[in-house]
Amino acid sequence: MGVAYFLHFLKWVETLPPIGGGGGSGWCAEHIKAIVNIGPSFLGVPKAVSNILSAEGKDVAYFRAMAPGVLDSGTLGLRALEHVMRVSRTWDSVVSLMPKGGETIWGNMDWSPEDEHVCDFSKKRYFRLSPSDNNVNNSDAKQVFRVKDSVKYGRMISFGKAASVLHSSQLPTAVLKEILHMSASRNFNSSCGEAWTEYDEMSRESIRKIGAADKAYTATTLFDLLRFVAPKMMNRTEAHFSHGIADNLEDPKYNNYKYWSNPLEMKLPDAPNMEIYCSYGVGIPTERSYVYKLSPSNKCKRIPYQIDTSVDGEDGSCLKRGVYFADGDESVPVLSAGFMCAKGWKGRTRFNPSGINTYVREYQSKAPTSGIKSTTHVDIMGNIALIEDILRVAAGATREEIGGDKIYSDILRMSERINLRL
Repeated sequence: MGVAYFLHFLKWVETLPPIGGGGGSGWCAEHIKAIVNIGPSFLGVPKAVSNILSAEGKDVAYFRAMAPGVLDSGTLGLRALEHVMRVSRTWDSVVSLMPKGGETIWGNMDWSPEDEHVCDFSKKRYFRLSPSDNNVNNSDAKQVFRVKDSVKYGRMISFGKAASVLHSSQLPTAVLKEILHMSASRNFNSSCGEAWTEYDEMSRESIRKIGAADKAYTATTLFDLLRFVAPKMMNRTEAHFSHGIADNLEDPKYNNYKYWSNPLEMKLPDAPNMEIYCSYGVGIPTERSYVYKLSPSNKCKRIPYQIDTSVDGEDGSCLKRGVYFADGDESVPVLSAGFMCAKGWKGRTRFNPSGINTYVREYQSKAPTSGIKSTTHVDIMGNIALIEDILRVAAGATREEIGGDKIYSDILRMSERINLRL
């Protein structure tokens, strides 16, 4: 959540009261030397989607696979996952972490920035990019991108494995809005008691059509899906957060605070001497997309969808127990953590008009995964290399003294593939 507050603060502190803090347009330039973002989720995280849809993620899916039936029982099931959903749907923070930028950033039915990603992390070669070498086409980098499988990461939610792998031309042509128009009725069953999730207000026909096999949803169509299965939650939270890409940042509507935590809908302040660091771990399988199925039970007060833990890929595949993995720090994909510093804000762009210097600082995962070398999303706070970097920045180090960009992942190649107007 730190990056959301960081971006919001940069706008709030300069904005006039009563909306903002009244610091004026030069406040950031005068008072902030550098900002170090640790494990940033600038563009959101896919796991927020699975949380809203079924109160699940990798850990829950794995537990369900290891202990079939436990989470679907009438005791633990009702009091665990369903309690998680009831509580988490009151947290607007979950929706604030929904993927930002739609298909432009996260990919569509047949394309994603991570195309050609290699999921056998134990054999993948990494490379370091020195401050003087910004050429991603060097010989070491090329070895990272050897094709093993073509994973369609742009399909963030797929119902059935076929929907996650087949070419879009092989899938049913009906789109989500057509399905919703066919059956948009709410069918609250009073025998269910309090409608603690909005699924209780949906007709079983609607639930079935949404989760029909061979349908997939991208980072764009997902919002239509969630507005249908959780309209009250989405209406409330979308009044405070936005997840799109600005066409014209000069439009007065972007002075509204709902846009301030989205780096694709706000401008950085006029502070050319300020520095921004994107510091995060890499080399750890991180949730990127999911294969779902309809829950076997049709009973009242049951979450109707769940990750299909019976779906696995071949050895070395990106797919394990219904979850497709990409590179990241176990929680935040590299795409979300690194894109803004690698491209979105690099140099003078419409999102960074004063040309604030940005640096990508990646920390490679090494065994063991805990301790002073850990790069997981939380444990990286104890990573000695990260701590040294922060101390250097705090002590006044410049780009050369801290080492400039340090890159082990495919973030530069991913960024090149994203066609975003800068």
